[in-house]
Amino acid sequence: MVAERRFADRRDAGRQLVARLAPYAHRDDVTVLALPRGGVPVGAEIARALEAPLDVLVVRKLGLPGQPEYAMGAIASGDVRVLNTQVLQQLAISYSAIEIVTRAEVRELHRREKLYRGNRPAPAVEGRQVILVDDGMATGASMRAGVQALREMRPAKIVVAVPVSSPETCHLITQDADEVLCAHTPERFRSVGQWYERFEQTTDEEVRRLLAAASERVATAKV
Repeated sequence: MVAERRFADRRDAGRQLVARLAPYAHRDDVTVLALPRGGVPVGAEIARALEAPLDVLVVRKLGLPGQPEYAMGAIASGDVRVLNTQVLQQLAISYSAIEIVTRAEVRELHRREKLYRGNRPAPAVEGRQVILVDDGMATGASMRAGVQALREMRPAKIVVAVPVSSPETCHLITQDADEVLCAHTPERFRSVGQWYERFEQTTDEEVRRLLAAASERVATAKV
């Protein structure tokens, strides 16, 4: 099984993705957004190589009342909410029930944004080329929610970039994003972690450190 593994760790995965993103290097209209936590080390390598700013797009699933694992929508950074109207109509979910779940997830989303970003403002992405990064896609649910939420912020283009994905999910995401770059789409895909030598959980502190370093890098480049 070891021979099948493609990446030493998430940072190595980011470095391998960079070559596919060469058209976005050294441009002043590109922003890299990573899905925390695992996407941030990948995104940090990409942002550094492209000389682009890095930030996070925090996504929270809105679970059905009593069935939190079943998504009726999602919220994301920028106070964007995307609802699955088909699910809501089929199950006759009331507006008040949606609002109760939304309020709870908004509190958690803002808590995480504050934890990761501190006092730095959220990035303005309207009119920009946005590269949305994660460490891989299995079902793609979080990425699809992120893309749909990001679309509400009116970027010029959304590029999804991941080191590894199931072939089906990589194809599915093309329905949402403007461009999709999956470095590897192995047929025998079981999990994202299967394709990493080291796949330990990314910590909140590592996310904060990588974001702070990227912010400092961008600030220094402007001087």
